[in-house]
Amino acid sequence: MGKNKLKKFAEMESFDNVYQCSANELEEKDYRKLAGRRHPLAGHWHEVFGNHNPIVLELGCGHGEYTVGLAERYPDKNFLGIDIKGARMWAGAKQAKALGLSNAAFLRTNIEILPYFFSTDEIGEIWVTFPDPQMKKATKRLTSTFFLERYRLVLCDGGLIHLKTDSPFLYTYTREMLRASHIVPNIDTPDLYATEAPIDLDIRTHYEQQWLERGLTIKYLQWALPHSGQLIEPDIDIEPDTYRSYGRGTV
Repeated sequence: MGKNKLKKFAEMESFDNVYQCSANELEEKDYRKLAGRRHPLAGHWHEVFGNHNPIVLELGCGHGEYTVGLAERYPDKNFLGIDIKGARMWAGAKQAKALGLSNAAFLRTNIEILPYFFSTDEIGEIWVTFPDPQMKKATKRLTSTFFLERYRLVLCDGGLIHLKTDSPFLYTYTREMLRASHIVPNIDTPDLYATEAPIDLDIRTHYEQQWLERGLTIKYLQWALPHSGQLIEPDIDIEPDTYRSYGRGTV
């Protein structure tokens, strides 16, 4: 690990807006195997933020642009960015501190064990911003039924999920999964910036800006996730993305 990363990790230890799980928790991918089944913070995130405002998660938050941007625009909501990449998260945590945003915080952990950190109905909304499309394995996709079942354990009934992606593959997969599961999106657009984007959607992440510079369109889906109803994987062939970048393959 480079000296710069070590410096960032050390600095994050002093941040009061960053929560990091233990090495044992980082290694575990099945939340049901963790001792006690729930983290001590589960059910107490409103106490962490010091209010009873709705809590919104950004999954795979990277540098935390959406977490910070939404926290600036909506002081009546709490925003928690989640990622396993601590060196990236450092940028958002540092910016949130510099801006004095008491409604923005960060949690370093694996998204697979999300139910370990939150209680039922504790979360109001979830943002998934530019995740790896994981074209080889459906269970690794952050919009798969594997993950949606986990989201159901923490998200309020009918809570909103937002997906922003550059990936035609992930966009098509998610639309077809919702169709198979009889969930109708509230918003579905294959080219978000073809018209003026709503205020929530015009925040541009580090990766999004690079996709736009390459001439790629940004896709957006928003849907309400009910607690009831079977979630079904789509049984169709989807054409893989034809471009490579940031470790993304074409198969």
